[in-house]
Amino acid sequence: MKGEDHVSATVSTAPAERSVGEPTQTSETGTADLPWVEDATKVAPKDARAMSKVFFDRMAVLEEGTHEYQYARNTLIELNLSLVRYAAARFRNRADEMEDIVQVGTIGLIKAIDRFDLSREVEFTTFAVPYIVGEIKRFFRDTSWAVHVPRRLQELRIDLAKANDALSQRLDRSPTTAELAEHLGLSEDEVVEGLVAGNGYTAGSLDAPVDESTDAAGGTTFAERIGEVDPALEGVENLQALKPLVGQLEERDRQILQMRFGAEMTQAEIGAELGVSQMHVSRLLTRMLTNLRSGLLTER
Repeated sequence: MKGEDHVSATVSTAPAERSVGEPTQTSETGTADLPWVEDATKVAPKDARAMSKVFFDRMAVLEEGTHEYQYARNTLIELNLSLVRYAAARFRNRADEMEDIVQVGTIGLIKAIDRFDLSREVEFTTFAVPYIVGEIKRFFRDTSWAVHVPRRLQELRIDLAKANDALSQRLDRSPTTAELAEHLGLSEDEVVEGLVAGNGYTAGSLDAPVDESTDAAGGTTFAERIGEVDPALEGVENLQALKPLVGQLEERDRQILQMRFGAEMTQAEIGAELGVSQMHVSRLLTRMLTNLRSGLLTER
């Protein structure tokens, strides 16, 4: 996934020829040397917190884009990956998505590192966890719905679920739409819109049995109850689409169409009725039908 590529590119491996504790070269800004960490992911959490303060302190005076700055930033990411695993553990019930959760949480960690300011006198762990959890929740919000639903309605679904639980306990029954609307300070139309949108959170299978007490092998499925397309339906749609186009024709043209396709008169009979030749009627019909066909295709 996209976050995985980002993380892989950001968390670089340090040069192998240096040993642990050996400082990096002094930066061009004259900053004191940075401590060398061979494998930051193996540093104990307590030591990682102390080392993070050192790296944040050095990053504050390093020029962004320099080798020293990138080394400090990448080391901070590796030092604090345990925070991502800690936050991801809250969502252990989604075991099948755990790898994605960790990757998305690491993106939140990177954002926290880039925005952290030591002058706030706040522990980095306190600052970073909300970023990590927020990124994970955003991932669920954007990928868990079976169909695309506006964020406003996604949030309304959560509010409705909470309101429904609270009112059900208070009233000892399921609340009405009016009661939900009053509880949330919304209109009934807004509540209905949220309830309908909530149906898009999960999608049912057409192969599922209509009767939940039976399995698909022994019962009727939803797919079996879906009707086939009516072959006459397209004709009805074409007729409705043609009505405004026919209404734009001149009176004589509409009369010719009615005689030809309504009364089913021949071109010769139409010509005799109008006092024109059969050839002229043929040209008029060809022109009208061509224009109507073009207009119908444009409408589609």
